[in-house]
Amino acid sequence: MHSQITFRLAVIPAILLAAACGGGDKTASATKPAAETSASIAVVDTTRAAIFEASGVAQPMSDATVSTKLMGAVTAVLVNEGAHVAAGAPLVRLDAADLDAKSRQAAAGIAAADAAHREAQAQATRIRALYADSAAPRAQLDAVEAGLARATAGLEAARAGESELTAVRAYGVLRAPFAGVVTHRFVDVGDFAAPGAPLVTVQDASRLRITAALPAAMALRVKAGMRLAARIEGVTVQAIVEGVVPSAATMYTVNAIVNNHDGKLPSGGAAVLAVPSGAAEQVLLVPMDAVVREGDLTGVRVVRDGRGELRWVRLGDTQGARVVVLSGLKAGERVALPAAGR
Repeated sequence: MHSQITFRLAVIPAILLAAACGGGDKTASATKPAAETSASIAVVDTTRAAIFEASGVAQPMSDATVSTKLMGAVTAVLVNEGAHVAAGAPLVRLDAADLDAKSRQAAAGIAAADAAHREAQAQATRIRALYADSAAPRAQLDAVEAGLARATAGLEAARAGESELTAVRAYGVLRAPFAGVVTHRFVDVGDFAAPGAPLVTVQDASRLRITAALPAAMALRVKAGMRLAARIEGVTVQAIVEGVVPSAATMYTVNAIVNNHDGKLPSGGAAVLAVPSGAAEQVLLVPMDAVVREGDLTGVRVVRDGRGELRWVRLGDTQGARVVVLSGLKAGERVALPAAGR
């Protein structure tokens, strides 16, 4: 009660002084009267399990560069970089005129093989009947049976050739393997496409995989399915451990998955995984609501002499609704909380 009376007495002279000065400089200042906040909270040392921060990179779960098995000129590029595409959407068309001729040739081959097969089947049917009546020798029956087998194999080979040609022909139109965003376009109309050469890259960043290195002692504490706090380019997120595998004599690689359905997290961004080490540490925690963000800068308003003074701080991982302050703040200082409705 006594502290509240002192707070009010400190604010009243400031208000009277501002009224007496009239129209002063109205430029925004980093210092605001404490009356603009509804409350403040004292920062104290908090004991918690120590955290080991493993640095890594957040890459998209799905990232594919489309190429072709054909050799030919590019006749159309149907997408640009940054375009959103659905699974199966056409991306690039190639000149496949030679395949049209091969398709007609394959169709003619199938027709000839089918005719030969029907003739061999009819001949075999007749000789079987004659052989049953003892009107044809065994050698003649064996000959027509062999001829039928050759005709059947020829028909199957012709059909297989057509199926192979159809599969190759599909590479004349390159399609998106999954829904995503076009991140690279390597060709333009008129360029020559060679087998295996990259044409377009499609990326699905709706889920990101954080890959980070851990010492063996820390890796033993991480299990598949475990939830860990993480940061991607300074944004705090939750990650689910996908797996832990050895990568060197004393190091392990941990993979953790982060949902990014809104696309706010950058793929390829720097990431940090917060892994509990089992030891105890003293940290300073402040409510997330008390953090002031201006671009890449983060700060809090420290209450001094009844006023909230903006101070830039460096933040760490989160713990529930609070965040660790790594530097810029000392235990015992009071941090202003935002007024209700602001």
